[in-house]
Amino acid sequence: MRAGRLRIPADNMKLLSSTCVEEIILQAGTIKPAVMVIDSIQTIFSSSLQSAPGSVSQVRESTAMLVRFAKQSNVAIVLVGHVTKEGQLAGPRVLEHMVDTVLYFEGDASTRYRVIRAVKNRFGAVNELGIFAMTDEGLKPVSNPSAIFLAQHDQPVSGSVIMVSREGTRPFLVEIQALVSECHGGQPRRLSVGLESNRLAMLIAILQRHGSVPLFDQDVFINAVGGVRIAETAADLAILLAILSSYRDRPLERHSLVFGEVGLSGEIRPVPNGEERLREASKHGFRTAIIPQANMPKSGMFENLKLIPVSHLADTLDTL
Repeated sequence: MRAGRLRIPADNMKLLSSTCVEEIILQAGTIKPAVMVIDSIQTIFSSSLQSAPGSVSQVRESTAMLVRFAKQSNVAIVLVGHVTKEGQLAGPRVLEHMVDTVLYFEGDASTRYRVIRAVKNRFGAVNELGIFAMTDEGLKPVSNPSAIFLAQHDQPVSGSVIMVSREGTRPFLVEIQALVSECHGGQPRRLSVGLESNRLAMLIAILQRHGSVPLFDQDVFINAVGGVRIAETAADLAILLAILSSYRDRPLERHSLVFGEVGLSGEIRPVPNGEERLREASKHGFRTAIIPQANMPKSGMFENLKLIPVSHLADTLDTL
């Protein structure tokens, strides 16, 4: 029924309703599949053990038998595992050590986009990212992920800054939104969605110290559009300029983007793969880029982009 709904030819697809690992391996050895999916590993048990399915000993022994079978028969095996409310793999952590690759399937239930993130990969990079859209016919790959993380504004709006993030080998554009409002309570709030809260507090302190922007009586809210999570420090400068734009209620000019790491002394540090980020921005029609001085490319590389190099936060504010 599922294959019919997803319009997948099911002629070469076999379904086995069994949770005994010995029976699964026996059947798989007879059929010799190219790919075998175990859903889920926490329900599989070995008859040689007395413990209940899902226990540490059962998961470890069942996984070991399946890994041994995969290496002997050259069958690719996908083990589906449950996750906890915190998003971590449920059960024993030894499961992650026994397999070759650990992939996390992430996504907000309110959106149709899903992300596959490699946490461990014995045969490739661990920071690769796959972005998919959930449709009536299953998951479809998103060829242009930058488009889903950019909100479309008819007019420039304050508190909105575009940055170029990078996951693995894939650069994509993300909109950083900030809202600064006067605090009417005792303690001003610092809230971030998709960005690290501790780093937000540090960046606000840098802006107050080196930018002379008083935010001690202001609530600050930061959001990465599209539900994406940004862990890299290249978003520092974009966050600061989004906060300043909202605080002054003055938008940045359209078709401009920002990236750069900000140090505690206010210096703008370079970020890796600057030219790839600029190439992605140029491809999407951006005309102005505020970048670290050390990330300036060779002359003539991006003739359609006006590059503004900055080396300190004070220089950036003067430029703006």
